[in-house]
Amino acid sequence: MPESEMTGNLFLFTNVAATPAPATEKVKAEARLVERVGEGDEEAFNEIYKIFAPLVHGIVLARVPRDEAADIVQEVFLAAYKNLHTLRDKNAVGAWLAMIARNRAVEFYRQAKPTEVLPEDLRGKDDSQTEAREILKAIRALPETYKETLVLRLVEGMTGQEIAERTGLAPESVRVNLNRGMKLLWQKLGIVE
Repeated sequence: MPESEMTGNLFLFTNVAATPAPATEKVKAEARLVERVGEGDEEAFNEIYKIFAPLVHGIVLARVPRDEAADIVQEVFLAAYKNLHTLRDKNAVGAWLAMIARNRAVEFYRQAKPTEVLPEDLRGKDDSQTEAREILKAIRALPETYKETLVLRLVEGMTGQEIAERTGLAPESVRVNLNRGMKLLWQKLGIVE
């Protein structure tokens, strides 16, 4: 998602999905997609990608520079495709992809090569992009518990229920993480004391 869109939607709490299906139906559908991939149906993996790409992108974006996120998301799905046969619980594909995304983000920093930052006068002066970068920087400075959940909610537009279903977290934990994380974010941004 371009930063200008991210900034515009950052504090909007709109539900981007229509009425979500009950968790048990979604889990069964996702498990069936995993089975179809195992049977050689490549379109089923495309469907898995469409369902879980926002989750993986949010997890990666919470940890690595924005410019690197797309490449790492692709690496996550490539690794998942190659190793899908090792997934023990087909109902836990979201949690499994989240684990791969977190591990790939850690690997990014292990393999990172030193770079040189451009001077401020050479960068673009777009205020909305600057604001989005500052907000993302503030989110990344939060404790691990909150930053991933906030990026999934604020940047990827996932509902609390969707976050819970796809990460395997309890809905109550997601709600608490979002609530406490937002308070900390507002403090970091100087919105509240």
